[in-house]
Amino acid sequence: MKTQMYKEAIEASAQVAIQYMDQKDRFIEIAHKIRTYSPEHLVTTARGSSDHAASFLNFLTMQHLGILSTSLPMSLVTLYQAPLRAQKTLCVGVSQSGASPDVRSPIKYFKDHGGLTLSLVNVENSPLFNESEMAIGLKAGEEKAVAATKSFITSLSAIYSLVAHWKNDPALINEISELPRLLERAQKISWTPFIDKLINTDKIMVVGRGPGLSLALEAGLKFKETCQIQAEAFSSAEIKHGPQALIDKGYTILIFATSGPIMTDLLRLAEDYKARGANVILAAPSYVKEKDLEIISTKNSELEVLTAIQTFYLAISELSTARGLNPDAPKFLNKVTTTL
Repeated sequence: MKTQMYKEAIEASAQVAIQYMDQKDRFIEIAHKIRTYSPEHLVTTARGSSDHAASFLNFLTMQHLGILSTSLPMSLVTLYQAPLRAQKTLCVGVSQSGASPDVRSPIKYFKDHGGLTLSLVNVENSPLFNESEMAIGLKAGEEKAVAATKSFITSLSAIYSLVAHWKNDPALINEISELPRLLERAQKISWTPFIDKLINTDKIMVVGRGPGLSLALEAGLKFKETCQIQAEAFSSAEIKHGPQALIDKGYTILIFATSGPIMTDLLRLAEDYKARGANVILAAPSYVKEKDLEIISTKNSELEVLTAIQTFYLAISELSTARGLNPDAPKFLNKVTTTL
């Protein structure tokens, strides 16, 4: 019997298609407003899986638009009341529920102090959706499982669409319509070795780089949430500055080697750790002969973050049940988390 988490993950491709059709004109309109405002900086406000999606926005904004972007330490606004300079700054909130006060407070602060505010929210007419000057509904549909799946994927697709239209780049915009088909292909990929290798694992490192760091962060969270596996996520560059001291014979490491300039480094890392005797699980496109798990490749390598997490979600749901757990209702967790 498939879990609620599994069923909702399968719905992602259809919901991305709905987002593309329903929000196309909205993305064009908002992108025009942002270009008119001409921000010099971008800050994101988000928690949990939404913050991992926001890191994807931070990377794409700097890569494609040359605008410095960062995740805002929200306690600066909510607890320390720091006098942040908000002018010429676009503040973007990302949320499934749109309810958490510490995601909403920075939006209000930047709106009140001369910034421009935008929210990407699944629950429309939520407090965050209504408090922002501009808002886009993710169109993920209702998500009942505690662990986010389709809301994360629709956050990534909305972020990609936002950057593509903001840059007004026809090549990037054309890729958006292909996403539902790519996600459907990703749903059909079998990751049986993933379950076989991780059924008895109690700790793991998850590695990505560039836009793929958001993928590693999200995968690491899901290992903890749904499988009770102690997981840490790192960039392949950062792991060499200390964490690799833990990686010895038998240590488990999952490496997402997505395409692009980062792939060579990630493949070399996998080779090095295999030589140490580590339990290396390499996820990569089909043309990488050393791979253990396949990632559906895309024309724009950034979209492999979406195809990889799509396949991962289905596999992690099955791994959770194989370990005797219920990924729909992890212990001590709620669907909506309220923090200050």
